[in-house]
Order: sequence, then C-alpha cells, then structure tokens
Amino acid sequence: MRKVEVVKHNPKWREKFQIEAQKINHILGENIIAIHHIGSTAIAHIYAKPIIDILVEVKELVKVDERNSSMELLGYKVMGEFGITGRRYFWKNNQEGIRTHHVHIFEFNSKQIERHLAFRDYMISHPEDAHKYSELKRSLAQKYPTDIDSYMNGKDSFIKEIARKAAQWRLSIQQSPCETI
Repeated sequence: MRKVEVVKHNPKWREKFQIEAQKINHILGENIIAIHHIGSTAIAHIYAKPIIDILVEVKELVKVDERNSSMELLGYKVMGEFGITGRRYFWKNNQEGIRTHHVHIFEFNSKQIERHLAFRDYMISHPEDAHKYSELKRSLAQKYPTDIDSYMNGKDSFIKEIARKAAQWRLSIQQSPCETI
C-alpha cells in the first residue's frame, strides 16, 4: 500500500531532476537524444506527489534493455513497457521505501514524447489550468490517502482533457507564422 502524498511545489525538485539526469546520462550515454523533467514536479506553483518524473529520448530501446543492470545499480526497479507499448519504465524508492523517481524512456519518434512535453508545456503556459489540476490532486489525495489507484483514476478525465487541449495548443504554436524584424 502506497501513501498518496501531495505537497506544495519544492524548488529543489529541479536540482533533484538534474542530479538524476546526470546519473542516467552516464549509464545510457551516446544512446540519449534528450532528457526532460516532466510531470507535476516540473510545473512551478502546483502541488505534486514528490516524485521526480524523467522522460528520456533515446535512439534505440534495445540499447536501454542492455543497460538494465546498470539502472538497477542506481536503485531502479526495471518494469519493461509496463502498459505502454514502446516504453521502458523504471522506478526508484529511497531507503525508507518511499517512491522518489519514475523514468520513462521512449525512442525519439514516439508520440508519447510529444504528449508528455505538450502536457507539461501547456500547464506551464496556462497557470489557471495548472491551478485546477493542483486543487484536484490535493482533493483526491485527501479523499484517497492510501489508495493510489483511486487517486490516479480520479485524475484520469482531467488529464485526458488537458492532453487534448495541450495537443491543440502545441499544434497552433507550431503553425503560427513567425514574425520577422
């Protein structure tokens, strides 16, 4: 049973992401295209579960599989695709058994990368929706303090709606004509 804890944004989350990203970069090296901080800890001013979500874009997933034992040495549990085709998923707990990190790895052309980045960037650019999300998470954490599945299910429709808005927003930005000076 995992406790559902949602806390005020901590500016140190960015530093924790950077430290972990360096460790992952050391392991996956030249296979990495980019490492991104995603999830609620990447969005300032909102409440979040204090778990750093990391998205890694790689050239080849098979090379990630070859480095599973090195990820385990960093303390990660290797979960394979874990419900999402074309993903490699890892999680890490601290010494007290509390979850601290999630790592989602996709090949560079995966639509999942765009979905995650669009969601994050949309929330950063739309603080009113980020605030609604923050309040929803706080409410669900109070309602389901030891039921992570109910907590996650309670966020599902909101996340899908924001993901839809984020995809449209991202497309509109990409299609905007550039101004020249």
